[in-house]
Formats: sequence, structure tokens, C-alpha cells
Amino acid sequence: MRRMVGVLSVLLSLSGALGAVSAQQDPTPGGQGNGFVLEQNYPNPFNPETRIPFVLEEDLFADGRPVVVSLRIYNLLQQPVAFPVALGHPSGEGVRVEQLEYLQPGRHEAFWDGTDQSGRQVASGIYFMQISVNGMSKTRKMYVLK
Repeated sequence: MRRMVGVLSVLLSLSGALGAVSAQQDPTPGGQGNGFVLEQNYPNPFNPETRIPFVLEEDLFADGRPVVVSLRIYNLLQQPVAFPVALGHPSGEGVRVEQLEYLQPGRHEAFWDGTDQSGRQVASGIYFMQISVNGMSKTRKMYVLK
């Protein structure tokens, strides 16, 4: 337990130091604007898996065309780690959220099993989830704690 508390305090101190990186990528991380919201993943911190909710607002669909969404996980070095998979998408469960078309506004969810693109469990630490909707992006931090 003491080790977990120590790891969590290190992660939180790194989080403060890295806040500027996240703020540079998106001045309103996860917040409203541009017709979509990237909500905080849950649970957070997590081990080994998490859900990532996001909201696509009605104004994105005003022209009648589908909305194109990508969701990526990055490490602290901003290297791509994984693409979460969609939950409850019309294309089926487990479809990567990579240039994925959504036809309806509302709250949607993605799932990440905590593995990298090679299928290995990622290490404890801070990761970034970035959503891109029709070319606009937002970023939030998440924590893996083992």
C-alpha cells in the first residue's frame, strides 16, 4: 500500500510539471467548444482497463453528414501507444476509434484495455488520451497505476 501511495504521489507531481504540455495542446482540455466534449476516463487511475466517454453535440450533425472521430492514447514522450475501441457503435463492438464515423449526436464511449499496439500491458504512469473530431482535437491526462 505504501508503494502505491508513493507511486501515486510521484505521478501527481509529474502531472503538475506536465500540465503545461497538455495546456499547449488544448487550452480547454476536454471542455466544451467545437461541438464535442472529451470527458475524463473512468476509473482513473486505472489498472488494467478504462472507459473513455465523449459527447458529440447536435450542431456537429447540422449538415446531415457523419462525424469522423479518432481517439488515440499517447505516452509522456507523445509517442502513440494505442487506439481505444468503440463501445455500442453501429459497426459493432471492438472497432478501433480511428477515423470512425458516428451518425448520431449524444454520449458515446470507448474502451482501452491498457495494452500497447503490440498487445503488451503498458507501464504505470501518465498517459494522454486525444480525441479528434472532424479535424479538431482535445486532450486529457489519465493514470495507469499498478
